[in-house]
Amino acid sequence: MKTKYIRNFCIIAHIDHGKSTLADRLLDETKTLSTKEMKAQVLDSMDLERERGITIKSHPIQMHYSHSNGEEFIFNLIDTPGHVDFSYEVSRSLAACEGALLLVDAAQGVEAQTVSNTYLAIENDLVLIPVINKVDLPVARVEEVTQQIIELIGCEEDEIISASAKSGIGIQDIFDAIIERIPAPGDNAKDKTRALIFDSMYDNYRGALAYVRVFDGSLKAGMTAEFFAHNQTYDITEVGHFILKHVKTDELTAGDVGYVVASIRDMEHILPGDTITAKENHADTALPGFKKVQPMVFSGLYPADSDDYEHLRLALDKLKLNDASLEYIPETSEALGFGFRCGFLGLLHLEIIQERLEREFNLSLVTTTPNVIYQVETGDGEIIEVDTPAKMPNSGGINRIMEPIVTAEIITPKAFIGSIMGLCQKKRGVYLNTQYLSPDKAQLHYELPLGEIIFDFYDKLKSISKGYASFNYEFKEFTTGHLQKLDILIHGEPVDALSTICHRDDAYHRGLALCSKLKELIPRQMFDIAIQASLGSRIIARSTVKQVKKNVTAKCYGGDISRKRKLWEKQKKGKKRMKMIGKVEVPQEALLAVLQIDDN
Repeated sequence: MKTKYIRNFCIIAHIDHGKSTLADRLLDETKTLSTKEMKAQVLDSMDLERERGITIKSHPIQMHYSHSNGEEFIFNLIDTPGHVDFSYEVSRSLAACEGALLLVDAAQGVEAQTVSNTYLAIENDLVLIPVINKVDLPVARVEEVTQQIIELIGCEEDEIISASAKSGIGIQDIFDAIIERIPAPGDNAKDKTRALIFDSMYDNYRGALAYVRVFDGSLKAGMTAEFFAHNQTYDITEVGHFILKHVKTDELTAGDVGYVVASIRDMEHILPGDTITAKENHADTALPGFKKVQPMVFSGLYPADSDDYEHLRLALDKLKLNDASLEYIPETSEALGFGFRCGFLGLLHLEIIQERLEREFNLSLVTTTPNVIYQVETGDGEIIEVDTPAKMPNSGGINRIMEPIVTAEIITPKAFIGSIMGLCQKKRGVYLNTQYLSPDKAQLHYELPLGEIIFDFYDKLKSISKGYASFNYEFKEFTTGHLQKLDILIHGEPVDALSTICHRDDAYHRGLALCSKLKELIPRQMFDIAIQASLGSRIIARSTVKQVKKNVTAKCYGGDISRKRKLWEKQKKGKKRMKMIGKVEVPQEALLAVLQIDDN
């Protein structure tokens, strides 16, 4: 088929604005799937995706559309993950398209994720087709949302399509707009082969499959695939298209979207954004935009039952096969035993991995406090990366500590601006500017330390805005901060799982709050237990779990006081000896206390 009949597009939207429902409607109208195969949210294959209303793993699909003028078109819908943590994957999916449907909920209006993905689409020179979804809702505010979209992308009012994916309103207009407005891919089949990897998956029998958009040349079985990100070569055994399942084809040419099978066993060799070329038709330059995905949040995962350690390792190995952005290394904690130090793209990514491990592999897990990466300049000028407080050098050997800063974008009704500014100020935010998307809706821009927003920022934001504010962030840079390592000592022993890196101004309050919280959670022993918070060698807060005391004089009735004193003295010596050799078991709920500290 000539490239003029191909349209490659994606749908960008905020969480719960109807992206999966619109995809279902497009598949239904083009009769891509049989009645038996069709179900609600057909592209969301995980139960977790359906429950949370977000796309975790993207699923591209090909549709054949018969136009009223008799022409046959191929639509390649390249699905995109639906959360800020996966923004790089979204950008690579957008780079594989020529256009995008910008979907906005008629009741909720433009939200933070809508704005950030729109900017990503504009950066990739995509043609945007604005669509207002759910126009049949009684609470729809079509005119107001229309003005917000015009403010956002500067389009004309008659370019905006009113639709309802659920009831089928405006679907035909969307098909016409895809054909008329989105440009066809260039006919570069005779050029040197270049294909963009925008996603991948692992098949137990065929190895890692690369999901590609071919920009130049062609790929077919028998060719030798070469990757620009590394020097490995593989023989291509199969290429094909996506129609829910993989459908084998002879060749993928310029403009096509499909998959490549080359018996690749290592997921590290298929990186989103990398370029595939063919040895037989070798290209000299890669497609632009590639970068290696770096984990931003680190946390320890430990089995609640130490016997499940091997089971957890196998589970992580299997998850890694379908999620190349997950990183993990074995780690040992004095309090928790054997486990793994895992790197995640963000807090949602952490939650998803933990929930999948517990659901799909029937594991009970303990998660340590999430930490971000800090860059530490040592006394001799060397810069090291620290992803856990336990790896932080002694304060004497540190010149400075640099923390990651993100550019945050908050969209909120104007009634909550003051409260949100107060929250950002508490989190050491630097105010940049405010823009009004409409008379009632404002967009706030802040620079915030990533370490301050990974705990409870999102929950507090939703609470003070009654659920109306939306939040999006993007990594900016590492900057020097007044940071210190806060250690918690229980019975004189530091507990690495409770250590945190915090700002100097916040250290005393956090240490005091932690000591008070742990006093409630650690069970009483036969001796006093000291709980101390320390910065280096300086103790800044303390609380004591009082001993359980046996009344040794209960059997003494009257008589001389000296006998009682002798018993008390004997008890005192026993307590002292017990205190010297006694060990304190820290319960799991105490290890999670760091997450529950409210620093208001």
